[in-house]
Formats: sequence, C-alpha cells, structure tokens
Amino acid sequence: MLTIEIPGRFTLNFAYLVLDYNGTIAVDGKLLPGVIELLEKLSKYLKIYVLTRDTFGKVKEELSFLPYVEVVIVGEPGAQEKLEFIKKLGAEKTVAIGNGYNDRLMLKEAALGILVIEEEGANIEALLNADIVVKSPIDALKLLTNKDRLVATLRC
Repeated sequence: MLTIEIPGRFTLNFAYLVLDYNGTIAVDGKLLPGVIELLEKLSKYLKIYVLTRDTFGKVKEELSFLPYVEVVIVGEPGAQEKLEFIKKLGAEKTVAIGNGYNDRLMLKEAALGILVIEEEGANIEALLNADIVVKSPIDALKLLTNKDRLVATLRC
C-alpha cells in the first residue's frame, strides 16, 4: 500500500498500479530505459499490471523477466476492458498511467490518472480525463516514488 496525503484535499491510498504499454512505458514495443528500476521500487508497495493491445507483439518478451508485473492482453474494445479491469481491482485504490484513446476511461475512473506524452503522442480525450500530464513514464513513476512531487502538483 502506498499512502499519500494531499494537504487541503484528500488522502490517496493506492494498492494497484495499472499501466498501458505502447506509447506509455514503451515506444515501438521496446521498454524505455529507466522504467524497470522504478517499477521494481514501486513493486514493494503496489501490485503492478500492464494492460495492452500489444500492437507490436513484444510486451511478453520485454516484461517476461519481471515477476512483479502481470501482463494482461486486452481485446476490443480496449477502453471498456481496461475500465472494467480497474473497477474489479477497486478504482479508488488504483493509479492508472496511459496515453491513448483506449486509456481514456481508466484514466478518468482511477483514483489518480496520469497521462504520458511520449514519442507516440497522446489522445486529447485521454488528456482531458487525466489528473496529471507528464512528459515521460519516468516522470510519471517518480511522482509515486517521490511523494513531494505529487503533493506539489495536487495540493490546494
């Protein structure tokens, strides 16, 4: 469990981290540098899931050696499936990180939705549904490993 007090607003109690893959923590199917180390650190506090359509067919190869990450291949419509997944976990205990149109519903429903604008860009509807927008997955994950960054962004 990861607890973060946002002064003047609320307390966040996270048990789950749900990530999109392509365009969020990977580009062209390849995991971005620095992501593994941060996921490993967060795995001490959060159960980590990667939900993906796996456009490039590389997610299992890229993440197979990370025992603390569970990969879930979603079907069509991906947005609805991702939403239902976080609802089953408990959206109020979930941080969702994504970038695409099929991430828009989970970003809105999660206790905290973070949109990443990487090389693939980001969908405008997903952006409008996010609580925070960052320029890389490293920035997104560091919001959770360095709580003061998250507090500074969300406080009253």
